[in-house]
Parts: sequence; C-alpha cells; structure tokens
Amino acid sequence: MGLVPAGSEILVVGGEGLTVEVERAGLIPVGAASSETAAVVQGFAPDVGWHQLAEAAFALQGAHSERPWVATNSDWTIPVARGVAPGNGTLVSAVHTAVGRLPVVAGKPETPIFTTALERFSASKALFVGDRLDTDILGANRAGIRSALVLTGIDGARQLLAADATMRPDLILENLTELVLPYPAVEARQDGTTRVRDAVVRLDGRRLELEAAGAYGDLVRAASAAVWNSGMAIYAIDVTASLLDALRIAR
Repeated sequence: MGLVPAGSEILVVGGEGLTVEVERAGLIPVGAASSETAAVVQGFAPDVGWHQLAEAAFALQGAHSERPWVATNSDWTIPVARGVAPGNGTLVSAVHTAVGRLPVVAGKPETPIFTTALERFSASKALFVGDRLDTDILGANRAGIRSALVLTGIDGARQLLAADATMRPDLILENLTELVLPYPAVEARQDGTTRVRDAVVRLDGRRLELEAAGAYGDLVRAASAAVWNSGMAIYAIDVTASLLDALRIAR
C-alpha cells in the first residue's frame, strides 16, 4: 500500500479479490481490527453489511483516528440487472458518517490507477470506456487518456448535457458494439444547427430545439455538442420538451 510497512495487518472491508490483492502486496488481511491493525482498506462486495462497516468505523475512531483508511473507489452507484444499486462510495459514506473523516481514494477518479494501467500494459494509445462521468471520464481526462462514455450504465443524456469540461468524454457510445464501428462526425454549422448523421438540433439564442431525431446515440452526441460548444451552462439553456422526450429525459 505504501502507507504502512510490509507485513502489516490490514482490516479489509470488501470481497475476496481485495483480500487477494492485499496479500499480494505483502500485507496481512484480517476481518476484525486489533491493536496490531495498521490500516483499513475498503472496497465493494455485494455481501458487505453493517457488521463489516461497523468494524471499519471502530478501527478508525478514538485512539485510532489517525489510522490510514483507503477506499478502492468512490462510485456512488452501480448498475445491476434489476436497476441502479448503492456502490462503494455509498458504503464509504456510511463509515465516513460514523467517524467524521474521509478516506484516501486509490481508484477512480484519481490519476495513479490510470497511469499504472498504462505502464503495466505498455500502452501508448489507450481509450478508457466507462459509464460514469464523475469517476470514469473525469479520471481518464485527468490522466490525459481518451475517454468514451457508454450509455448503457449510470450516466446518460441528462448528465452529459450538464457535464462541465472536466467530465466530457471524447466519444459517446450507445452501447459497446459501437466500439468497432466508425465514429460519426459532429457538424456544427453557422446557422446554429448541430448534426450527427440524421440527428439535428438547433440552438437559437438560449433555446435548444429538436429538428430531426435520427438514431438515439447520434441525437445524444448532437445535443451534447451543441450545449458544450455554446459556452453556456445547461441551466441557462431552454431545452424544448420535444428534445427532452427524444433524449429520454424525464420532465
């Protein structure tokens, strides 16, 4: 981990994969804290429950309030078959509420996890694909890696239109099959229209309206580009009801 000596005892809150990685790092994973515990590392697993979260809280308070606490990521939610569920960030927040401090985040959106991946695979041209703007895309942008947001996960058209410059992806994919297809050109014209193939939107002053829907992914690309190129924040733009409906954004 770098924060503690090799051979240190580490309280692990998470799944088997995290335990294995702690062992590979030359540390000793435990499920309950003791006076010998040097740090707490917290990651996501579906079976993490109150007892494990409480154990982490006990290990990080009182006389042990200075113990290192590392979270693998801060994703608030994760997509699962039945919908959107709480992610590691939500579980970390529960411990934070109990102990009144925040962990060091080792994973997304922090840069080291991206640069380490590039080094490990000797990658010179990388594309990072994710479904969250605030961790996947923000992290890739910070690391100088091209990024793609896939619309089958957490963030979609609503979040893209509102994204600031730090969280805007280079590519927007309707699904992963588009990774092997040519990426369509975005045409911004002087008459205020933005076109991606058959999808066309028009920005008239502060009013963004639908001219032609085209394919859904193309419409998301066109609308996002129109907002981003306007220099205005989304709250200053009047997005028409017909465009919101076509983008599948609830009104």
